Amino acid sequence: MKKSENFWNRNAKRYDRFMRKDRAAYEKLYELIRPVVKARTVLELAAGTGLIAKNIVRATSHIEVTDASEEMIAEAKRNNRSAKLHFSVQDMFCLPYADKSFDVVIVSNALHIVPQPEKALQEIKRVLKEDGVLIAPTFTHAGNSFSGKVKAFFMKLAGFPLHSRWTSEEYLRFLRQNDWTVRKSAVLKASFPLTYAECVKSEG
Repeated sequence: MKKSENFWNRNAKRYDRFMRKDRAAYEKLYELIRPVVKARTVLELAAGTGLIAKNIVRATSHIEVTDASEEMIAEAKRNNRSAKLHFSVQDMFCLPYADKSFDVVIVSNALHIVPQPEKALQEIKRVLKEDGVLIAPTFTHAGNSFSGKVKAFFMKLAGFPLHSRWTSEEYLRFLRQNDWTVRKSAVLKASFPLTYAECVKSEG
């Protein structure tokens, strides 16, 4: 994970600029998330500079905003005006929280860039309440147009850690295979197709 953390530490200041290019897709994403997190206790993993958390915080009870990169969390803390946001550096594979601590866990655009994402899902399941919701929007690069594939190629050359290349259908299947029930999904148009997935724990 160290190589990946170094990449994000180096690029923390550029991250917001990159994500803001997809502002329309993210506005739609916030619209989808806000009703789910209303008056809920939320954990966000791999939060980057806190863009999602800052745009949904008014609806929530509290958000723990975490990322493995110290530089990302430092950027996230800048210009924060909400007492409902708490920032910390955390490893999504080994979280310090008690079992069943959160109503909602958000992990956005992260499962495709970490090795062994199924292990991250196991840890998420541990800290999520039994009736809790996982919100896991993810860029599904394998569904790219030709221009999207070119972008992905150059991102890889730049050191962008891309471990899983899913189509939207493959990504949703991956979640189901790891004992999540996908109760809502949508594909948002962005630089890369962005597959929104809203899940609950599968019974049994």
